[in-house]
Amino acid sequence: MSEMIGRPMEILLVEDGLVEARFSLAAIGKCNFQHRVTLVRDGQEALDFLAHRGVFRQAPRPDLVLLDLRLPGIDGLDILAEIKHDEGLKSIPVVIMTASDDEQDRVLCEQQGIDGYCRKPLNVDTFLSLLQQLKQFWRTGMVLPLRVTQGV
Repeated sequence: MSEMIGRPMEILLVEDGLVEARFSLAAIGKCNFQHRVTLVRDGQEALDFLAHRGVFRQAPRPDLVLLDLRLPGIDGLDILAEIKHDEGLKSIPVVIMTASDDEQDRVLCEQQGIDGYCRKPLNVDTFLSLLQQLKQFWRTGMVLPLRVTQGV
């Protein structure tokens, strides 16, 4: 935990839509805690970032992943499965951000152990509240399942 003191929260935003990415970045910018955000636009980039491959060899380990489900190439559900089945990654909180209103998507994500599920368009207040909760757990060195949902 001492390596977390005094450093910004590292957030990996996995979003292929520029409008949605811009909205998410603006909302994150309203949070009153130090953070750094890395935006990747497809599933392969996300996996490369998490595995420190290619141009992401020096990438920091994210403290939080904000993950779109519907991505070009490798799907968000596959990325989620990779994160939650990797011993070195599974403790990273993952929040799903999706336009899907398919209940099965939400169920599949919850079975993987997500920490939050937000439907697009995101409600700014709910999204900021979720980020604040995650910040509290990050600061205390704890990662507990929050099970925060929006629009369900």
